[in-house]
Amino acid sequence: MPGVFNLSVDEAVKEVRKVRGLGVPSVILFGLPEKKDEVATGAWSEDGIVQQVSRAIKSEVQDVVLMGDVCLCEYMSHGHCGIVKADRQSLGAAAAAPPATAEYEIVNDASLELLARTSVSLARAGIDIIAPSDMMDGRVGAIRTALDKSGFENTPILAYAAKFASGFYGPFREAADSTPQFGDRRSYQMDPGNIREAMREIELDIEEGADMIMVKPALPYLDVIAAARERFDLPLAAYQVSGEYAMIEAAARNNWIDRDRVMMESLISIRRAGASIILTYFAKDAAKILA
Repeated sequence: MPGVFNLSVDEAVKEVRKVRGLGVPSVILFGLPEKKDEVATGAWSEDGIVQQVSRAIKSEVQDVVLMGDVCLCEYMSHGHCGIVKADRQSLGAAAAAPPATAEYEIVNDASLELLARTSVSLARAGIDIIAPSDMMDGRVGAIRTALDKSGFENTPILAYAAKFASGFYGPFREAADSTPQFGDRRSYQMDPGNIREAMREIELDIEEGADMIMVKPALPYLDVIAAARERFDLPLAAYQVSGEYAMIEAAARNNWIDRDRVMMESLISIRRAGASIILTYFAKDAAKILA
């Protein structure tokens, strides 16, 4: 991902100050902990990396809205988005066999507790908007309840409501070292061919208390964005993910396309489909052009 870097706390503060100066109103934070374990300790620890950078940004940058991505994959030793119950013998054998041969289960309800704990920890650290991206069933309700009980009744939730099991996440997973060590995420992320399921998932998140909804990825799912805009009246976000960004950058570096023109055309298509919020790695460059 050319031009995109993992940043230390001090460098992140500088970057946020820079992008805010360009007119970008909000940033979303992802964490890469020093250590990973099987209960995602780095995600909900009060001195976790995102908690540290959130406090630092809030103390030094004025008038910026901080979103905190709430998922466990970057913090889990196995790279899945929830607690794993596994047949250890099967997982051991999987090293010499296709990962799908391992017998494991993502334990949904136990994962909700960690997601809720993470959300409260982030809110305490100054995160303005909680953005759960894990796709566990019931996570929005669990997070809303935990936030309310902890005094964060006014902290909004931006739910990754329709997050598809996509091949477009590859560059981010490499950068965050969060690729699943076995199996894949199709059991909890969504079927790319099923738009009706996407509408049901969005509706469930809204019923549980989501204040905003998001479709991810963006460009391959413009029809889902448009259908969500037609059906639901909440603020609608779309995430132009790492693979979308990387393809445009790679083609531009090979002189196959006009980078800035294609970048803006892609962002306009997402906006035209109905998204009122766009998460994109092109934010700085787009802001310079729009200025």
